Amino acid sequence: MSNRTVLAFDFGTKSIGVAIGQEITGTARPLTAFKAKDGTPDWQQIEKLIKEWQPDLVVVGLPLNMDGTEQPVTAQAKKFANRLHGRFGVQIALHDERLSTVEAKASLFDRGGYRALNKGSVDAASAVIIFESWFEQQFS
Repeated sequence: MSNRTVLAFDFGTKSIGVAIGQEITGTARPLTAFKAKDGTPDWQQIEKLIKEWQPDLVVVGLPLNMDGTEQPVTAQAKKFANRLHGRFGVQIALHDERLSTVEAKASLFDRGGYRALNKGSVDAASAVIIFESWFEQQFS
């Protein structure tokens, strides 16, 4: 079991959620969500995050259709992951994120009703779920 610090991204064309996770505990917490324009974030904000947390690995959620096929945003998520690697030299893992947003919304709603369902909270919570499901998959 390693003690890597992992940043998880829930990629979206308008918003990108981020969570920070620790491999040793298998837990993550939501950090923030960045606005994006057609899937392009403010790279300076991302750079600040990478410098602050110095992740050993970055997990990017891969949006797929329920049957596992790719959708138009899948290619954009892959491009985002490639750019993260190219700009910051971080190791990247892509992870199937089907249902992470649905799960995040249900969890936030359980805790805070409709008020908890703002877009940033949902995206950051989705990033937590992406980390947790990626983590579980490492040991299955």
